[in-house]
Order: sequence, then structure tokens, then C-alpha cells
Amino acid sequence: MKPVYLLLIFVFCSSAAQKVLPLDTLKLKEAKDMLADDYGNLYIYKSKDFSFTKYDSLGKQLGKMMLTVPYKVQNVQNPLNVPLFSENAQEMKFVDQNMNEIQRIDFKQKFGFIRMAYAEDLQQLWLLDDSTKRLIQYNFRNDTTINSYPFDISFEDLTDMLVYENKIYILTRNHIRIYTPKFEKIFEAPLVNGKRFRRENDTILVITNNSILKYSPEKGMTTVFEDPEAQIVDKNILSYFEINGNKLYLYSLEKVKKPKQEKQPESQPEIIQESTGKPTENSEKKPDETQPEGKSDHTLEKLVEDVREVQTEGVERLTN
Repeated sequence: MKPVYLLLIFVFCSSAAQKVLPLDTLKLKEAKDMLADDYGNLYIYKSKDFSFTKYDSLGKQLGKMMLTVPYKVQNVQNPLNVPLFSENAQEMKFVDQNMNEIQRIDFKQKFGFIRMAYAEDLQQLWLLDDSTKRLIQYNFRNDTTINSYPFDISFEDLTDMLVYENKIYILTRNHIRIYTPKFEKIFEAPLVNGKRFRRENDTILVITNNSILKYSPEKGMTTVFEDPEAQIVDKNILSYFEINGNKLYLYSLEKVKKPKQEKQPESQPEIIQESTGKPTENSEKKPDETQPEGKSDHTLEKLVEDVREVQTEGVERLTN
């Protein structure tokens, strides 16, 4: 009965945890990537036509950009200033909350070939220059190079970069690596289909195709959200998002964790004790447990015998 009860709780919590958002299936069908800002707005990037579209939580379109070359959206945590980098165009641009371009930075005239760019704030960029194998700290407001570090890493399958607290986080499709500015590797771990980083205060998250991982110096990489059937996942400060079967689902952060905790007792293995030839505590109690049943059988037999004696005595009296 207990497993059935726990299963019902899990099913109820799972159904309560997820919510299908009213976004047209056609808008999600060809989505290459999806991002969610902390206000609940959704951003859909399509590689087929290089479109970048913003919707509110009800599916209403708030803005759209038609790009001419592929761009990588760094993040949308600040919807007033969204950075996009294009390796093909060798430039970075910033767009506002209405998806209007507010600034463009051209790397072709000043640097070699930039493989990845990270906007640390509204003044500084970190650039990985493939031609010189250097990591460049660049102030684009006054057009000055602040620092330049030798950074001879492989740029194949590079998907994202993040710089925080004097650490350089490098993400590829199959690995996460963390370096110091002196090119000293301090952490490395394998992963599958790494896409981009997300930083929430001091927490560093890795977004993959169907999971979200968290990095900590003590535990390394731990999974905080996963759905093997999802095509795209993302999160904001309140919820997890996923595209699954051309539908967009929202999961509350608190309710996603709750079913896992309640389901855990069901997944614990049953402990089977090996036979040692000695009677166990349960086997010693077994005769006591069966004693009332034996006593009941004995009472029934005695009652039947008494009835037979009464019947015999009655018959003898009738015959006499």
C-alpha cells in the first residue's frame, strides 16, 4: 500500500509541477535555441532564417530581429542589454528590450580572428583570438586593450566562455575546463552537448541540450535539472523551461525538487539478508504470531465435538 501511496504523491506533484505555456507549435518547431529572462519573457532563435524573436509568457510577440549571419546569444539575464556574438561577421552587437540594436563592435580592424567573445559588463569584453592564441581583456567604451594573456588551447567545438572571479570558464560540446589567467588548468570534467554558461551570483551553471548542471569547487558538476526527451532546456531565477515535442513546458524550481525527494524511498534497494543457519528475530516471533490461529482451530474442533455429544445424547433420549 505504501508504494502505491508514494506513487500517487509523485504523479500528483509531477502534474502540479509542470505547466504548458501557450506558445504556438509553429514558433517552436524550428527553434535552434531558447532563452528565458528573469521577467518570464522567452527568446527563440532559429538557424533556418537567423531570426531572433522575443515573446512574453502568453505567447505575444514583443520584438524580432532578422539577422544576416549566425549569431550566438550570450544571455538574456539583462533584457535591456542583450549581447550577441557572430564569429562569421567578427562582431558583437547589443540589443534592447524591443530587440533594437543599440551598439555594434567590429573586431576585424583591431584583432585577428576572434573565436569567442564574452561581455563581462557594459564596458569590458573578453576575447579569444585564434590567430594569436591569446585571451584579451578589451574595454570597448574607450577602445583600449587592458590585458593580454597567452592562451594556447584548442578552439575546436568551442561553444561558450565566461570570466568570473579571476577564473576563465571554457565550454566545449564535450567538456568544461576552468583556467587561471596564467593558463593554469584548475578543473576539467566531461559532459554531453554543452551549449552555454549561466551565472547566478556566485553560482555557475552549464546549459546542455536536455540538462542543466551546476559547478561547485567541492563537488564538481552536479545535475540540477534533466529530461532526456527534451530538445532544448533553460532556466531563469524562478523556473526551468523545456521544449519537448514542439511544446513549451515550465517547471517551478521548488516543485521540481519535491517529487525527487518523495520518490527517493521507492528507489532504495531492498536489503536481503543472507541465510546464516541461525534463527532470525522474525523467525523466533513467527510461532507467537501463528499461535492465535492455532488456538482458534483448537476451539472450533472442541465446539464441534461438544455439538456431536449433545446430538448423540438427544438421540439416545428419543430412542429410550
